[in-house]
Amino acid sequence: MDTRRLDAQLAFLTEADRLKSVTRASTLTDQSRAENTAEHSWQAALAALIFLPGLAPDRLDRILAMLLLHDLVEIDAGDQPIDLPHDADALARAEQAAAARLFALLPGDQGAEFHTLWSEFEANRTADARLAKSIDYAVPVIQVWAASPRRADHEKVARDNCATGRARLIEQTLPDLFSHLASELAGADPVVAARAAFVAEADRLKTITRATTLCDGSRFENSAEHSWHLALYALTLAEHAPAGVAPFRVIRMLLLHDLVEIDAGDAPIYAQTAASQAAMADLEEAAAARLFGLLPADQGADLNALWHEFEEAETPDARFAKALDRFQPPMQNIASDGVSWRSNNVTYQMVDARVGAAVRRSLPDLWAHVAPRIAALLD
Repeated sequence: MDTRRLDAQLAFLTEADRLKSVTRASTLTDQSRAENTAEHSWQAALAALIFLPGLAPDRLDRILAMLLLHDLVEIDAGDQPIDLPHDADALARAEQAAAARLFALLPGDQGAEFHTLWSEFEANRTADARLAKSIDYAVPVIQVWAASPRRADHEKVARDNCATGRARLIEQTLPDLFSHLASELAGADPVVAARAAFVAEADRLKTITRATTLCDGSRFENSAEHSWHLALYALTLAEHAPAGVAPFRVIRMLLLHDLVEIDAGDAPIYAQTAASQAAMADLEEAAAARLFGLLPADQGADLNALWHEFEEAETPDARFAKALDRFQPPMQNIASDGVSWRSNNVTYQMVDARVGAAVRRSLPDLWAHVAPRIAALLD
């Protein structure tokens, strides 16, 4: 294993955590707060999975990668609300500089690959970029119409966006979805309506708080931004996967894996007992049935099966996905000097038994690389 290469990838993933602190103009559908750009990026990637099921898998893979990466530049450049005047050229220069800095954190070949994907998305000239942009534009409109209560100022932005703004692109790429958005989610197509309802319901994952803090220790992360970060982990660390693993299939799993927490809540790993695990499994099973049942039957069944595969962790893809799910929280704790571990009196032995075992199953070299840092932190 090239440890310098791995360290560069982990440094990039730690820096990416800062996207969770970039606030957007859009709000959660329950109007409890403004959303952040990391959780928006998760919802956009999830929406691509939902609205583009018939797309060739290799094209959907590229679109998912674009949406996972597309807003990373806001770490440096910030978010620009579409309804406020701004200097477009200055913003473009700031985002280009941010892309150069952020992707340079990665090994050269990988950084160039990610930078090229980001640039393709920004240029909005290829069919894949136009679809990715369309999904990115559609999600905030869905949020506005699904919000309870709705906000008049957001409604005006959404109407203007559909009438004369950038959301007009959706009319060219996904006309049935555009019709549904322009009708304020009152369209007649039951398939589009079901998919939009699922994406709107998924917004609730942003309110589920986890036991792990952000890398800077400023607050606890939520399950939506965690899901985005994990999908980015899978994209970045794919080369370390065992033979036979399909990285973008893993990304699909990770976009879905915590949706059941909308109903079941999060269960901190160090507080679980055999009885609580059994009770949680029942709650999650019911949640999966309800949530995936919102979708058209065939699509819902396929995604429910993918979620079950992740939970059972018996296939190479699911084991790799589980390993990443266990690997990310220690990286957060290493960055925050063990804030959430110390607050829960976690020992190295607990981390090794409950986390290390799952990581070693698919990523033994990565665990060997970070285990000494964990031991030093918890000694």
